[in-house]
Amino acid sequence: MKIAVVAHLKYPIAEPYAGGLEMHTHLLVQTLKRRGHAVTLFASAGSDPDLDPVALCDPTGIALDGDADHEVAIHDVERAAYLAMMDLIRAGDFDCVHNNALDDLPLRASAGMTVPWVTVLHTPPFDSLVEGVKAAAPGMTFLAVSSSLAQTWSEIVPHAQVVGNGIDLAIFAYKAAPEAPFHAIWSGRIVPEKGLHLAIDAARAAGLPLHFAGPKLDPAYWAAEIAPRLGSDLIDLGHLSHRDLARQIGQARVAIVSPRWEEAFGLVAAEALACGTPVAAFRRGAMAHVLDVSCGRLAEPDDADALGAAIREAASLSRRACRDRAETLFDAEAMTDRYLEVYRHVIQTHAQPLGRRPKIPSDAREADFAA
Repeated sequence: MKIAVVAHLKYPIAEPYAGGLEMHTHLLVQTLKRRGHAVTLFASAGSDPDLDPVALCDPTGIALDGDADHEVAIHDVERAAYLAMMDLIRAGDFDCVHNNALDDLPLRASAGMTVPWVTVLHTPPFDSLVEGVKAAAPGMTFLAVSSSLAQTWSEIVPHAQVVGNGIDLAIFAYKAAPEAPFHAIWSGRIVPEKGLHLAIDAARAAGLPLHFAGPKLDPAYWAAEIAPRLGSDLIDLGHLSHRDLARQIGQARVAIVSPRWEEAFGLVAAEALACGTPVAAFRRGAMAHVLDVSCGRLAEPDDADALGAAIREAASLSRRACRDRAETLFDAEAMTDRYLEVYRHVIQTHAQPLGRRPKIPSDAREADFAA
C-alpha cells in the first residue's frame, strides 16, 4: 500500500522521544516500511532520516509562557505547513491517509479530499480537536487507542473503533529480577499532567529510592514542584533513548505511573510490563485496562499515600506475569496487523455510498487490551 502518515508538528518523530505519541508514530512508520509498504511521513524538521520524512516546518512545541501572540504565530505556522501538506497528499496518489495529528487543520482539510482517511484519537476531547472532528470528511474512519478513550469520545464520535497501542517487545526486553539496591522508576514528560511530584512523594511513602527519566518540557513546573523535592534518594536519569530507558526500567523493582489526567493509553505502563517490572499507578483513563491484578496495583487519583501503598504491593508481583501480559496485549506487530486490516477495509469500501459501507471487521474493531 501507499500510505501517508500525518504526525503532529510539536516535536520531531525521533529519539529521544518527547512522548508516547512520537514513539508510537515512529514505530508504526518503521514497521510498515519494514513490511514493504510505501510510507510517507509528514512531520516536523529533525525527524528520523531513516523514515524518509517530509519536513513541513520546524518543531512548534516551544513553551509559550502564556504569550497569546506567540500562540497565534505557532497556529499560523502549523496551518501553512498542513495546507502545503494537503497539496502534497493530493499529488501523491496515496491509497489512504493515517492521521496521528492533534490539530484540527488536517481534519478540516480532509473534507475536500478523495483519498480515504483514518484518524486515530490519542487524547481526550479538547475544543479545537472537537471542532476539527465535526468538520472532517464525511465517512472519516475514527479509531481510538483504548476502550476508555472511545467511551470519552462517544458523544462526539459514537462508533470509534478501538486499536490498542503496541511497543517493540525486542527493545523492551524481559529481565527476570531487579537489580540491587532496590528502587522504583518513573518515566515520561516532566510536565504537570504526568505528576512526577506525586510519584516522588509516593516513592518516599513506600520507602523506595526513585530513578526518573524524561524531557523537562515545563521549566515552571520543574522549579515549583520538582526542584524543592530533590534529594539523595532521587536520581535524574535525563532524557534517554528507548534502549537505555528499557535497560533502566528492567533494573527497577517497580514502575510508578502517576497521571493527573485521564490517560488515553499509558505506554509507559506497557513498556514496564514488557521488561517484567510491575506497575503501581493512579486509577485514571486506560490504566485499569492496561493493568490487572497479576501485574499491577491501582490507587485513587492524586493520593500519594495510597500510591505508596500500591507501590509496596506491586513490588512483590510476578515479573513473568508482567511480561506475559505485554506479549499478549501490547505487541507492535499485532498492532500493525490491525491497522493494515483497517486500511484495507477503508480502501475497499471508500467508493461505496456512505450509507452502504460496512463496519470494520470485528478482529480489528475489538483489538483492545481488555483486562
